[in-house]
Amino acid sequence: MDMAAFKASTAQPKPPAKLDLALRALWWDAKGNWKEAHEHVQQDEGNPRCDWVHAYLHRKEGDASNARYWYRQAEKPAASGPLEQEWNDIAQTLIDGAPVDTGKKS
Repeated sequence: MDMAAFKASTAQPKPPAKLDLALRALWWDAKGNWKEAHEHVQQDEGNPRCDWVHAYLHRKEGDASNARYWYRQAEKPAASGPLEQEWNDIAQTLIDGAPVDTGKKS
């Protein structure tokens, strides 16, 4: 699935079956259902993909301290730009299947 198909899928009543929990959470967020999105990422805490989306969701909610915690868990710098841009950046990275770059040296 590419970004255009992912965004188009939000016109449907349910997310595509093959999405992982992190992408399902972003899908629900795009539908305006923060609660459902949050419930999805909570199912896989410790997974950097879900933790990154979790951070974004708390940032969107306005809970900066909780967002900072989840950015640390995801080993990502705290975002400060527009929420729409962060959503797009996260979605594109997850769709591409790229591992979440933590910036840590091996």
